[in-house]
Amino acid sequence: MSADSRIAAITARIVERSKPTRERYLDRVRAAVAKGVHRSVLSCGNLAHGFAVCSPAEKQALAEDRVPNLGIITSYNDMLSAHQPFETYPAIIRQAATEAGGIAQVAGGVPAMCDGVTQGQPGMELSLFSRDLIAMAAGVGLSHNMFDSAVYLGVCDKIVPGLTIAALTFGHLPAIFIPAGPMTSGIPNDEKSRIRQLYAEGKVGRAELLDAESRSYHGPGTCTFYGTANSNQMLMEIMGFHMPGASFINPGTPLREALTREATKRALAITAMGNEFTPAGEMIDERSIVNGVVGLHATGGSTNHTLHIVAMARAAGIKLTWEDISDLSDVVPLLARVYPNGLADVNHFHAAGGMGFLIKQLLRRGLLHDDVRTVFGQGLDAYTIDVKLGENGSVHREPSPEDSADPKVLARIETPFQPTGGLKMLTGNIGKAVIKISAVKPERHVVQAPAIVFNDQQELQDAFKQGKLNRDFIAVVRFQGPKSNGMPELHRLTPPLGVLQDRGHMVALVTDGRMSGASGKVPAAIHLTPEASEGGPIARIRDGDIIRLDAVAGTLEVMVDAAEFDARPPAEVDLEGNEFGMGRELFAPFRRAAGAAEYGASVLF
Repeated sequence: MSADSRIAAITARIVERSKPTRERYLDRVRAAVAKGVHRSVLSCGNLAHGFAVCSPAEKQALAEDRVPNLGIITSYNDMLSAHQPFETYPAIIRQAATEAGGIAQVAGGVPAMCDGVTQGQPGMELSLFSRDLIAMAAGVGLSHNMFDSAVYLGVCDKIVPGLTIAALTFGHLPAIFIPAGPMTSGIPNDEKSRIRQLYAEGKVGRAELLDAESRSYHGPGTCTFYGTANSNQMLMEIMGFHMPGASFINPGTPLREALTREATKRALAITAMGNEFTPAGEMIDERSIVNGVVGLHATGGSTNHTLHIVAMARAAGIKLTWEDISDLSDVVPLLARVYPNGLADVNHFHAAGGMGFLIKQLLRRGLLHDDVRTVFGQGLDAYTIDVKLGENGSVHREPSPEDSADPKVLARIETPFQPTGGLKMLTGNIGKAVIKISAVKPERHVVQAPAIVFNDQQELQDAFKQGKLNRDFIAVVRFQGPKSNGMPELHRLTPPLGVLQDRGHMVALVTDGRMSGASGKVPAAIHLTPEASEGGPIARIRDGDIIRLDAVAGTLEVMVDAAEFDARPPAEVDLEGNEFGMGRELFAPFRRAAGAAEYGASVLF
């Protein structure tokens, strides 16, 4: 089925806008493809270093360019639940590569930090920039020019976007992403949220809170709520970087290992040595990017991707804007209810039909481009499947069912949970921002209230504990942008603001910082640009100014006389406390070079 005319029109304008940069990018990719990976042109010393630990037979095969060599980029560490399963993957991949007549080598490792560990801590100020650092680290691993294809082992918040930027930078190589899958379900997400709010109100202690958190995050795999990590997995599948059905299979299961082996063999099959050469830079195009944004809207995906997918697209020479994302939101219905947009977790989503059912529904209405290339071949229709373990431990696929196994979690296209998507852009006299509305009740889509201004998140926490916020207000938390302090997530603000909202107050948040992909029910205008450190209008807001946040009209305004507002001097704060400690001094060049949030807040583009 051809794409809906509105989807086609938005895609066409992205294509037109991107022509100069996309053409230059493709010229570079094609030049690199023409040059090829010819290990025999490396000097003897180069090559000897590159295969020193290989067997004699492997050395001979690599020296003669007789077999494809697969580079593994891994984010393994054994502290973080999402990445611990990758410990065994290189051995599995090497064995599968040998069975397929190829060779596999770990090309390099990349850092993987957890926003869940660093929430509200100094380390969070490194988090966003770790995305670009991951891209650079992956680039170092692949720069040896020993590889015909690459597989990327990554799952969580900044890791997958960073690896995607690397895969597209090395766009002359085929690339497949191999996930680890979500942990099994722990305590219900609404119970976890309830305990957090009780703790914020002082009604339970730290022991009760830690018990609840530990029963929620309890084993190997990604967290089970639908935050950035699981949005990443959805995105890789709907953009065609995963094997069909790979996203949400639990770690340590036979099917998970079978999918890893299958992905390895496919990565070797799509090199230039075979008949299905699929360089990542040619495979991913404007249609693939639009498909990714559609998936974010249909599932109520993470707000972090209004930064990440913009940066990922730019790595391929594609200029995606917040306007494009917002306009697609007006076209795409919400089909999934996964916490924080509902009570279910990603395991329930997968059991209800998962990615196969979701893609089938979107294709039925023409809301996805089917005519795309993927690592599996041509066309997204091949992803409308259920994946199971077949005979002899192989991967078996069958058509996705016509009906959801749980309509409260995953809806048909004819009966969506809401007619529009989860992410919208806001514009007004204090700049541009984005808002996630899929978990916000309709009666809270418009909030007009006096501003209370904070220059860091701790000030708001202190005011809440002192009982100073029991009223209607819009919290303005500024100097949280990429140039100020690395744009940390402000997820710790969610419990106190949620408590105040539950008490009946109209509250909202306006910030030049980020919120977690797990944030939900409190209306939050985030990623505001220009940021306060750049003299943006948010720096001129004062306590008591009336602000109107209107997610229906897509506006964000401070209701102050324009001449008087423009004449105000912008606030200035001492940010020296954000410049040192926990490695922050190492990232000073990143803060200086960071671009605006609407362009992905990257130091690379």
